[in-house]
Amino acid sequence: MSDYLHRTIPNLKPFSFERHHDSHFINQRWVLVNGISNKKSIYTFKDNNVLEISRKDNVIKTSWNINILNSFSIETEDGLITVEAYFKDDDILVLNNLDKEEFALYINTTNYDDEVNSVEDINTFLKEKYKKKVSTIIYDHKFYYIEQSKEYGPFKVEELAEKVKSGEISAYCFVKDVNEYDYSKRMRIEDLLHEL
Repeated sequence: MSDYLHRTIPNLKPFSFERHHDSHFINQRWVLVNGISNKKSIYTFKDNNVLEISRKDNVIKTSWNINILNSFSIETEDGLITVEAYFKDDDILVLNNLDKEEFALYINTTNYDDEVNSVEDINTFLKEKYKKKVSTIIYDHKFYYIEQSKEYGPFKVEELAEKVKSGEISAYCFVKDVNEYDYSKRMRIEDLLHEL
């Protein structure tokens, strides 16, 4: 991975054919983030190496190939380009141009009901996506809480919510994730409940 890309977007995972190709890549609606203010483009990588690029009322069909090293060749209006693919997560794809210090960033809108036509729409998409992700993580995790210098737990957030609701504990008790060493993050039960 180029230093330029790594500095711009940290924590990228390289494309893995086994993990990503069928479930995260093929037949997904990838909206190009770069230049969305000027024109919206949707890229759909199909089987048989067909790439459909949709813009307003026209669809361009072109081609793409992947080699054994997981680098892609894509035929565009500008000619043949070679890229490496990375995922920020399952819904964010980065294609790094191997010939220039530039990359294309895409978001997967296949399972998203609203239209993504502007930078504001992208921000809304990302906020909803990460809010849902945080809620899921918080909901599935267990936490300890501390009250009057004594530690209790671990409990799921729903259990802590019930304890607060019944008046058994205060919503202002400090909590820590089961994987954390101490309470230095100063998170309270109330903070967890706001994220759900």
